[in-house]
Amino acid sequence: MAHDRSGESKVQVAGGADAVPLSANSSIRDILNHPAFSGFGRRILPWVDRTYDESMRLADIGSLLPYHTQVRPETVVGSLNRMIDDVGKGRTIFYDFYTEAQKREDPTKKQTGLFFFRGKLGAPFAVIAPGGGFSYVGSVHEGFPYAVEISKKGYNAFVLKYRVGQGGTVATQDLAAAISYIFENADTLRVGTQGYSLWGSSAGARIAASIGSHGVARFGGKDLPKPVVVVMAYTAHSDHSSDDPPTFVVVGEHDGIAPPSAMERRIAALRQAGTEVDYRKYKNLGHGFGLGTGTSAEGWIADAIQFWTKFTRN
Repeated sequence: MAHDRSGESKVQVAGGADAVPLSANSSIRDILNHPAFSGFGRRILPWVDRTYDESMRLADIGSLLPYHTQVRPETVVGSLNRMIDDVGKGRTIFYDFYTEAQKREDPTKKQTGLFFFRGKLGAPFAVIAPGGGFSYVGSVHEGFPYAVEISKKGYNAFVLKYRVGQGGTVATQDLAAAISYIFENADTLRVGTQGYSLWGSSAGARIAASIGSHGVARFGGKDLPKPVVVVMAYTAHSDHSSDDPPTFVVVGEHDGIAPPSAMERRIAALRQAGTEVDYRKYKNLGHGFGLGTGTSAEGWIADAIQFWTKFTRN
């Protein structure tokens, strides 16, 4: 059930639903109709304006992600089942960060939301912005699986569903609104607000880096601290500031969408400005490799978490 109190964002409460697991042989229909995802199942999927073949098996879900590679159905299914398990334990996994009034004023905001993967109570949080060329949001590949790994290390992780089809500024406004929502509701969410990080892949890395460079308020959010770390995967984003947070960067050596040379120009500019950067370039990989399981990039998420941890210590 859902509730909407005056001045607060609507919260989707999914606790108590039947925790029936999915498999690679499950279908898109099984996601859309799953009781654990009631009210927001479509926002799990990448495309807003697409009519899905609901009989498509999750084994073939990579076909819905044209900008991505190394899509592993077992990873997709595993992260979805993590959410289903959390619902079975009575945990809320989805939050609307725009109010009903805001969504009535701008119906495109109905596309948005935050998926929550809990770590330790009071631990810092990460917000993950998946990619998709601002045409779709690839949460199933480089959102939910990242959040699973981050939460395993005790941190809290949120996956952002942002608006598509309107470019990077609107998507960055959604990220700013989501961060503001988390800060405003930190006690209820039971997350720490000190030492948060932003993670993004491809288009999502652009919006994470924009907040890192210019702050939350620049994009319509509250006057809040910048993240202590930004984690960027395979994007050709070039904008930066004189005081960007420490940044962890990954790319495949054969990336034709965000070539390493483009990323390396920004890295050089950040280092010249005094920003600490940890840069990883992986062999035999192209764009959109996600976790990189079974490739030269396998384990990069753990390395990025370790980098973040350096800046969360008191």
